[in-house]
Amino acid sequence: MIHIDGSYGEGGGQILRTSLSLAAITSQSIRIENIRAGRPKPGLAAQHLTSVRAAAAICNAKVQGDALGSMTLEFIPGGAVQAGSYTFDVSEARQGGSAGAVTLVLQTILLPLVLANGKSQVTLKGGTHVTHSPSVTYIQEVYLPIVQRMGVQVEVELNAWGWYPQGRGQVQLFVNGSSIDGINLVTRGDLQQVQGLAVVTELPSHIPQRMASRAENVLREEELKPCVQPLRARGVAPGAGLFLTAKYENSLAGFGALGRIGLPAEKVADMACEELLKFHQTGAPVDEHLADQLLLPTALASGGSEYRVAEVTRHLMTNAWVIEQFGLAKVKVNEGEKLVAVEPLGKS
Repeated sequence: MIHIDGSYGEGGGQILRTSLSLAAITSQSIRIENIRAGRPKPGLAAQHLTSVRAAAAICNAKVQGDALGSMTLEFIPGGAVQAGSYTFDVSEARQGGSAGAVTLVLQTILLPLVLANGKSQVTLKGGTHVTHSPSVTYIQEVYLPIVQRMGVQVEVELNAWGWYPQGRGQVQLFVNGSSIDGINLVTRGDLQQVQGLAVVTELPSHIPQRMASRAENVLREEELKPCVQPLRARGVAPGAGLFLTAKYENSLAGFGALGRIGLPAEKVADMACEELLKFHQTGAPVDEHLADQLLLPTALASGGSEYRVAEVTRHLMTNAWVIEQFGLAKVKVNEGEKLVAVEPLGKS
């Protein structure tokens, strides 16, 4: 049994998700202690508990400690990951429901299902666009296109928007079993376009129009090439957000901001644009969120990978440490050059 200290590094949920993914893929039993010790509310929240149950379902694992607030978990896979049809609902993990992020569940089970034989279809219910988590739009516009270049055959459909605090969004994940190739993202090339989506549900149509207009004006002033689409979508509750994707010759990067009561539409746009412009000035091909999200697919690839990041974060270093606990890959981070090199050891 591999023992993982959940308080290591930035001490967040990424340690849990990566450990669950690798336990399922390798059929290796794990024990995680001090889960999310670095967070204001440590232990398993609804989205983490759903991730545990989802990982257990796809490999028939025995689990101890799968309860809200639990800081210790034992996870013993019962066999190889099985492709198939699954449904996981974050709101079922907590009485009264939850807007916990479905993307965190998605990232836990995606690569195990990619490496399984056969096709899978997964329905995920909960929060689709919530704070402190990658949005479904980021997964669709940035993460998936990059891993598709690595040979991963996967699609994601957003069927219903789910904002905090109601959640109740729905996403479908379609996976074809495949191998994973390495990737090189050291230079990004020229910026080709910034595409954006300014979206609201159950709110007036002038709000997405104002977000879109402000974002386009700000980005044009910086001589970028923006095209931001306003959208009034259907949803179960009010919500608003702006999501921007910078498309370079060789890479993609994504940025977003969520609306809330009392925050003007123009301020939402300013927040997203500020993040994008800050990244653009770095010259790096890989934004700080994609930087740690790429570690797992590159560790499981058939060949080596190298990529340059905008920032070497604690998130990145922590995720590299977790991967190395399983002996699957060597991760080298050159902090001066901001280069990440991943060399799989061929044990998966």
